[in-house]
Amino acid sequence: MEVSEIEKLINDALTLDELHVKFDGSQCTIIAVADFLGELSRVKKQQTVYAPLAQVINEGIIHAVTIKTFTTSDWKREKMFNLPL
Repeated sequence: MEVSEIEKLINDALTLDELHVKFDGSQCTIIAVADFLGELSRVKKQQTVYAPLAQVINEGIIHAVTIKTFTTSDWKREKMFNLPL
């Protein structure tokens, strides 16, 4: 699976300000940025970004997923110290 395919799955399901995806073999790292994420609990944020990937995870195409979520203001501050994937 290509990074662009993962991005499409997520972008088709969610309206994000920014999305950064790194896919290395079967491990996927995702940074999702959107203000609506700030209104959700920590677990709900993870579930929201994870949901569009559920089928490919169940099929074994992706084995491990790391998700980091930020609001736009939090992301501005975060990326000053940590570059995107």
